[in-house]
Amino acid sequence: MEAKLIAVLILLPVAAVVIYAGLHEYRRYKSEGRANYGLAYDERTGTTYVTGIPEDEDAYDPEDFDPSDYDELKNKKEAEDDKA
Repeated sequence: MEAKLIAVLILLPVAAVVIYAGLHEYRRYKSEGRANYGLAYDERTGTTYVTGIPEDEDAYDPEDFDPSDYDELKNKKEAEDDKA
């Protein structure tokens, strides 16, 4: 195989995903309007993820995050489970 053909075969799936994501976002924009994306914090798992944030809510600020809070919540839940 030629090097150009190999490069095209490698880049083709990536290009397809980018085009699909662009079309999906464009359709969402046409139906729902402008979106405000930001980090959201899931207290249950202690993780953050990127999602659409409603206009009346603030996005998650990583500088306000204290990792020890998650451990305390986890330990508190385990203590409650032990009591039950």
